[in-house]
Amino acid sequence: MDQQPILQLRHILKQYGDFRAVNDVSFDLPKGSIFGLLGPNGAGKTTLIRIITTIIPADEGEVFLNGERLHERHPEIIGYMPEERGLYKRMKVGEHLMYLAQLKGLSKQDARQAIESWFERLQIKDWWNKKVEELSKGMQQKIQFIATVVHKPQLLILDEPFSGLDPVNTELLKEEIMRLREEGATIIFSTHRMEQVEEICERIVLINRGQKILEGDVQDIRQEYKENLFEIRYRGQLDLPLESEVQAVVENKPGRLVIKLEREQDSNALLRKLLDRGIYIQAFEEILPSLNEIFIKTVNEKTQTAVV
Repeated sequence: MDQQPILQLRHILKQYGDFRAVNDVSFDLPKGSIFGLLGPNGAGKTTLIRIITTIIPADEGEVFLNGERLHERHPEIIGYMPEERGLYKRMKVGEHLMYLAQLKGLSKQDARQAIESWFERLQIKDWWNKKVEELSKGMQQKIQFIATVVHKPQLLILDEPFSGLDPVNTELLKEEIMRLREEGATIIFSTHRMEQVEEICERIVLINRGQKILEGDVQDIRQEYKENLFEIRYRGQLDLPLESEVQAVVENKPGRLVIKLEREQDSNALLRKLLDRGIYIQAFEEILPSLNEIFIKTVNEKTQTAVV
């Protein structure tokens, strides 16, 4: 993956009256990555996206795309799928997508070819003459996705892309997102579903009350927030007085223990002791916090600090 940033935000500020929607936010987005832009409702995510897509200007700060200061032609290489969809309900699906693709600069022939290819990929070959209003919310989601990617944008911004989709179509769209990334697209992924972020994003920025409060690689952040918790799955009896060996026994059920150790390296010593006692260990694994747990903890801590 090319680590040169495709997108650079420098000290972005946006204010509406006395309300500061974005307050001195800076980050870089590496080319070819899937990047999570996260935050609770009202955090400033949508305002940042609108600034990146040139829908609104920043009051202060600079945005660079491919090393150039953001300008009015840059939306031609950006695909934006907003959470609030914008399809014309009474238009036929094929005509609608042809119209949107040509707005993005595709010729009629290229637009038709690209749309038919996407119909094939998303298993909707028979939808060309259906009206948008005849489709379910999840099916409209597929149409909105095609409209977002049909012109092969370099930067793809997806806001809650799996909303309304069943598990099968969620997986189908997820596979297409990963394929686009493999073909060189850079993706900003905004969602409240932390398990999806954990699964597909390599790097995240967490925004709260207009400010950046956390940034980094997903796995590095999970390591940073770990609490030396370990799960032990075993067969048979475990009669050791574990309280003397560990800082705390968090959970104790037949065949499963969750313990907290003083130091990470203590895990090897404990595992050797258990094996020496003849206990059959099926699994001995460190428990890393989920992004959802980190999200809640970080937002709550920053909120409490702001109140104090």
